[in-house]
Amino acid sequence: MKSFSIIRHETISNRARHVFLVIMFAVILPVLGSHNTFAERTPNVRVENLRRIPHNGEHNAFTDLCRFGDRYYLTFRSCPDGHMVHPSSTIIVMSSRDTKNWEQIYRFNAPKRDTRDPHFLVFNDRLFVYTGTWYCGDSSPETRDLNEHLGYCVCTDNGTDWSEPIMLEGTFGHYIWRAAAYNGKAYLCGRRKHEFTKEYPYADRSVIESAMLVSDDGVIWKKAALFQEHYGDETAFQFDTDGSVLAIARRGRDNAQICRSKPPYTDWNRLDLDRYIGGPLVAQWNGRTIVAGRKRKNDTEYVTSFYWLRGENELVEFATLPSGGDNSYPGFCELGPNRALISYYSSHEKDENGKSITAVYLAELMME
Repeated sequence: MKSFSIIRHETISNRARHVFLVIMFAVILPVLGSHNTFAERTPNVRVENLRRIPHNGEHNAFTDLCRFGDRYYLTFRSCPDGHMVHPSSTIIVMSSRDTKNWEQIYRFNAPKRDTRDPHFLVFNDRLFVYTGTWYCGDSSPETRDLNEHLGYCVCTDNGTDWSEPIMLEGTFGHYIWRAAAYNGKAYLCGRRKHEFTKEYPYADRSVIESAMLVSDDGVIWKKAALFQEHYGDETAFQFDTDGSVLAIARRGRDNAQICRSKPPYTDWNRLDLDRYIGGPLVAQWNGRTIVAGRKRKNDTEYVTSFYWLRGENELVEFATLPSGGDNSYPGFCELGPNRALISYYSSHEKDENGKSITAVYLAELMME
């Protein structure tokens, strides 16, 4: 009986193990074989603590965020005359220790120029704010020429003492945009007319190309690569540890593109995304890539949305922010593995007189 009992126990165990394996593979294999594998699954995200920066009555837009030292920084363009090109525009820089209480610490402009699209870069132990500027003269121009565009920056070593605006050598004729750094060099997107031609108006975007500009000091720039030969536009770069770069490129009002390259950035792979993205952002959050920008709901409605990048060129939307009208140009700052701070602007709210305002907003993203 003892011998039989042992054999019987082992037989039952083997059968139980067999049944368990059958059930396990029946459940797991379809999941592994589906499009949404464990590796491709994207977490849920909650939007919390949405708040508006105190409004100064001007058109406030084009935001960015970063952390430098023990403080957080927010920047945006502010203009009493509105969205378009005006010499009255300025760049505002704000700072906070806790992401909740913010104070303005610097405000600057470039004389006779429209300053816009400010972006941060922490590079060589300095905090830079880059801005592209249109030439205006003494008044708001009815037409503008990309060939007269020029980049400027301000910088600080300690977050308190800031430089005067510095003209960026090598950026004349380039509409500079987001900056990134890798291996001791700084990089900018600069879009320009092909051969700086005067024959085509700015509205003819087929002759606009996008260059990757490179700098050793953040002030003097030269061309590193040409990554868009036609319809060049706002582009955000993200570098990997091996120097490979991922870029999210706006393409006018058409669908955006994702561009990839490796050093020395002479060859580029371009894939169309399935949607338009205005004012694009690309960043890393807890080992995943996020993309954000203006989303087109229909021919007349736009909102600011955030996505996970999955696979080569698939975007999975995880947050649409309260927004409308003139909006987007988000900033992103990771606060922890499951928490991030974002900024953006929008004109979906009205003041006490019922007039639409264009204001800057902050919110927190919580990854579940």
